[in-house]
Amino acid sequence: MPATRTTLRRSIAAAAALPLLAVALTACGYGSEAKKDDKVAPAAKGEKLSADTVKVGYFQNLTHATALVGDQEGLIQKELGGTTLKSTTFNAGPSEIEALNAGSIDIGFIGPSPSINGYTKSKGKNLRIIGGSASGGVKLVVNPDKIKTLDDVKGKKIATPQLGNTQDVAFLNWIAEKGWKVDAQSGKGDVSVVRTENKVAPDAYKSGSIDGAWVPEPTASKLVSEGAKVLLDESTLWPDKKFVITNIIVSQKFLKDHPDVVEAVLRGSVKTNAWINANPDKAKASANAKLKELTGKALAPEVIDPAWKSIQFTDDPLAATLQTEADHAVKAGLLEEPDLAGIYDLTLLNKVLKAEGKPEVADASLGVK
Repeated sequence: MPATRTTLRRSIAAAAALPLLAVALTACGYGSEAKKDDKVAPAAKGEKLSADTVKVGYFQNLTHATALVGDQEGLIQKELGGTTLKSTTFNAGPSEIEALNAGSIDIGFIGPSPSINGYTKSKGKNLRIIGGSASGGVKLVVNPDKIKTLDDVKGKKIATPQLGNTQDVAFLNWIAEKGWKVDAQSGKGDVSVVRTENKVAPDAYKSGSIDGAWVPEPTASKLVSEGAKVLLDESTLWPDKKFVITNIIVSQKFLKDHPDVVEAVLRGSVKTNAWINANPDKAKASANAKLKELTGKALAPEVIDPAWKSIQFTDDPLAATLQTEADHAVKAGLLEEPDLAGIYDLTLLNKVLKAEGKPEVADASLGVK
């Protein structure tokens, strides 16, 4: 194996221990033991479930709006009854994975690359993906004075949030599809891939140190507010314009010990997504209010309005697209060929969906047996 690839994979493995959601591979987990009781109801007010508290992690990011809105509106807490929801926010997948592995959180909203890498790193022994949350919300935005067509990206400096993260993998795959060459580890080649934290990207763009970025919302719209233009919406590259951007994951131990609590959180998530889709303007305002509480500053209308329109909130984890994203990471040299069998346990989600009169969702043959 070339030295560069070895080093890269070591760095990705290190990131995986944090950013990526390791999910259990064993067939003896809760999913195969779920009772066929389709009657579900929120815990009575004050009635405690099997745990006193449930610790949930998510990002201060619009692609995590299910968590933002569900927390802000109390929709998840309502389903938990007397069990207390304690939320913690993160800026990156590695720190959230670290927290979940350490037991500092029980359930997390997180992207697909951390899910894949974490699962692979743990050999399927500590986490599972239990639901979906959002699709889309990722764009290639560029300086229109320097880049007018997709072909003009060649030779330019384009930011992604982090080496091996979901957007980095997607951009590297797009570069390869164009027939261009880039060393994944260094980011050097026909395009300069500049790993830049989302919060730093707007200043990097203003200073001219990057010519564009392949980033999630609201960073993409923040850049547009600084004069950048949307050159490509990643959703156009996927069948039906859908691809997973946010999963819901859980510690396998917590799933086994407290399935009623996990079910309540999923029920709250499903009801939150239904409320978001039925009340988009109210939901957008709610997410922005939560962001203001968390960060001290709300998003301006010129940022949140276009960002919100590009995200689809869905309970379906879009499992087939997770496998495709894993294939892209392998192709880029960021991941050894992974065995993702058992990464999903959608038993409780499908129970909740059935009770809500919604169609069940599939695990693309990657579920627990």
